[in-house]
Amino acid sequence: MRISKIYIRLVLSLSLIFLFLSFSVYSQQEDQVREQDRERNCTQPLLQPEISAQKNNTALKVREAVSLIEERGEEIFPEFREKGSKWFYDDSYIFVWNTNGTRVVYPPDPEGEGQDVSNLTDFNGKPIGKLFVETALSKEGEGWIAYEWSKPNETEPSTKYGFIKRANFGEETYLVGSGFYVEDHLFIRDTGNCEFINATGISLCEFMHPGRMEKDPGINYSIAYAVMGPGEKNLKHRLSNPEAYYILEGTGTIYIDDIPISLHKGKLVLVPANEIQYIENTGNTSLLLLIINQPAWKAENEEIME
Repeated sequence: MRISKIYIRLVLSLSLIFLFLSFSVYSQQEDQVREQDRERNCTQPLLQPEISAQKNNTALKVREAVSLIEERGEEIFPEFREKGSKWFYDDSYIFVWNTNGTRVVYPPDPEGEGQDVSNLTDFNGKPIGKLFVETALSKEGEGWIAYEWSKPNETEPSTKYGFIKRANFGEETYLVGSGFYVEDHLFIRDTGNCEFINATGISLCEFMHPGRMEKDPGINYSIAYAVMGPGEKNLKHRLSNPEAYYILEGTGTIYIDDIPISLHKGKLVLVPANEIQYIENTGNTSLLLLIINQPAWKAENEEIME
């Protein structure tokens, strides 16, 4: 009988030890899995925004061109002029100047090579010729410069962001550069270029709408820019989603379920979903406002009450 009790205690003890060891091994495995997950999360690269990627690519291209110049000198210049190459495509190109401000390589217009452009200015009179040379001759020997420049076949300027770097070959010192138009990689809109329509009785421009953009912006809201003349008011309406109004200029009144709320510059009002609303310009000047919808505005989400 005593032997049986001892045997039972032994079996129970061994079982407890086995369970403890199993739990310890399982915990260690869990810790290892968690550590591996942490390592994966830390090392997994984040998607780089397009504008940042373009900036990096521009700098890399200029650095590569500088390396080739410092290795081969003028021998490499014809390759920079070759249209359709990685050096010259669309409105992207490598340009090379002497540090006295003379163009040496200018792919868009080879006839402009040999010209003194040390006094070159941008659309706003910014002395970019001087800045290019100063950047190349600086202690760092490189840098970024923003300036206003017209795109090919356009008259209005766009913001261009250029990278300049010094290159040395023998006794020659060059500045090498390339740039990109910021607007090509960001969504930028100007109220001066808006196409206005009449919507709910007011003049309105769809300032930003994800369903009408060339690239997926990764947003689900829309912004409209509206202009209301003195005494004007829009139609009573309601939306199945919330709608926000931000006042840029002027004064007025918004009615939400017939409750009046005064409007003035800098004020924001959020109208809850399904509330009947309308706005009236009570001032003597135009009422300018932004209208934000989330999700983005859709005709089926709006009901006109009049």
